[in-house]
Amino acid sequence: MSDFALRRPLLNRRYTLEVRQQMAWPWQALILGASMILGLLLSGIILVLAGVPAGELLNEFVILTLFDAQSLKSVLFQASPLIMVGLAGCLAFRARFWNLGLEGQMIFGAIGATAVTIWDIGSPGMRLPLMMAVAMVCGLLWAVAPVLLKLKLQVNEIVSTLMLNYIAINVLLHLMYGPWKDPKDAFPYSPKYDSFELLPELGNGLSLSIPIAIVIALIVLWFVNISRAGLYLRFVDKSPKVAGAVGVPVAKTILIAVLFSGALAGLAGLMVAAGQEGRLTHSFYAGYGFSGILIAFLARNNPIAATCAALLIATLFVSGRSLQVFYQIPFAMVQLIQAVLVICVASSDFFIRHRIRRVQGGD
Repeated sequence: MSDFALRRPLLNRRYTLEVRQQMAWPWQALILGASMILGLLLSGIILVLAGVPAGELLNEFVILTLFDAQSLKSVLFQASPLIMVGLAGCLAFRARFWNLGLEGQMIFGAIGATAVTIWDIGSPGMRLPLMMAVAMVCGLLWAVAPVLLKLKLQVNEIVSTLMLNYIAINVLLHLMYGPWKDPKDAFPYSPKYDSFELLPELGNGLSLSIPIAIVIALIVLWFVNISRAGLYLRFVDKSPKVAGAVGVPVAKTILIAVLFSGALAGLAGLMVAAGQEGRLTHSFYAGYGFSGILIAFLARNNPIAATCAALLIATLFVSGRSLQVFYQIPFAMVQLIQAVLVICVASSDFFIRHRIRRVQGGD
């Protein structure tokens, strides 16, 4: 009887889930940092189980990647288009538009830029700026249909943007195996760009794509933090209904943010085609769309954090290639690590926005 009496309070305990009104940013940063560390630890365990020696993980991911000059250049080179797609994701997600069509917008950006090279539009001196402008316009145009369908007919943008990805991929394959196939060989890629159509090197192996990415990140930072459209975007991000009630032009704000997002994804397509591949290939876009979503998610739609997250993902990419060569780790393992990081960060978001409170029975 006495034992039951001692246990009874425990039996009567109940727990409730409550929505937090606000959490101080140091606590948010602490929870987010802890989730990232947990994600990296789980990723390390996965790699060890896949055959990578535990003692080599720090060497592969940090020392050989970040403290080797050549590898560091590869990380920065890889980070440029990732910064672009990450910023593109941030802008669209801030408008509560789930733009999963980043790959399609990248593809059409690169197709537009390649059309400029194939048809020799513009003088050689103006060719690269023209390619960049056309890439941004094509990416923007590929985002028009889903955002208008969302605003006018309430069509789910997750479905429409995903479907447009498949259309873009098939258009690309048609061009690569058809009219734009390089006549010199049988591989599915376009003729090589001329030297003045490539993103130039600035010295020491650094490409022009890196300063372009930094400048675009600063522009996006100004847009979301200082401009009037950015102020409207913050209202829409919090609550579109309340934003509309206080006079914010919700539809126009969403339209601007999504078109800006599409333009940045199109520019990312040019960065890969003219900066890394030197031509349009049938699979240049692979993995960038998912990475852009991941970066925006990790950064919680903050442009500066997105730039840092893009550097982290680029480090994973470069390290993953090294692991592929030396330990025969498939590229899917790198994508699995990204997924683990997403799950951990998603979990942290739950604890930032909610709390578990213990209540006594009968209260």
